[in-house]
Amino acid sequence: MTEKTCLNCDRAADLIPLISLEYRGETYAICPQCFPVLIHKPQNLAGKLPGIENISPADHQH
Repeated sequence: MTEKTCLNCDRAADLIPLISLEYRGETYAICPQCFPVLIHKPQNLAGKLPGIENISPADHQH
């Protein structure tokens, strides 16, 4: 069995909590510290999640 790691920083679940996510029929994991990257700068995950560069960042009306 492959150890689950954060798709962004590669830290393992024995070092930091991981959040499981589904994308295009696959399961990935991301840590809470990298989760804001997924929301605000998804283009930074290009090459780690296929097609993520086509997703726009969250549009916040603050």
